[in-house]
This record gives sequence, structure tokens and C-alpha cells, in this order.
Amino acid sequence: MEIIVNGETARVDEGLTLLELLRQRGLAPDVVVVERNLGIVPAGTFADVRLEAGDSLEILHFVGGG
Repeated sequence: MEIIVNGETARVDEGLTLLELLRQRGLAPDVVVVERNLGIVPAGTFADVRLEAGDSLEILHFVGGG
């Protein structure tokens, strides 16, 4: 199925969870904020959120610096 991730079309498996998507992309769930279809997804629910065709995600990750 197709979803949009940070403005780009991506093909993912049906039934994929948000947590699985983050892991596939090498992103640690404790350092990201995810917006799904214009709403913020609470971090504690990433494993429960099943992606659906047409979903639009914005994934922001924090980078330390000094």
C-alpha cells in the first residue's frame, strides 16, 4: 500500500505499525515526534497504530548538539 512520509510516497506492507515503520527507517521511537493525518500520535501508542493506505506522516527527530 502507499502512504506519504515527509512529503514523499512510500510503499509499505499492509498491517504495518507505526513502530515497525520507525524501526525499518532506523529511527528510535523515543527521539521522534510523529504527525499522522494532521494529528500528533502519542509516543506510547506507536505499536498500536496500524498504518492505512493514504496516510500522511511527518516524522521529526531530535538531534543533540552544543
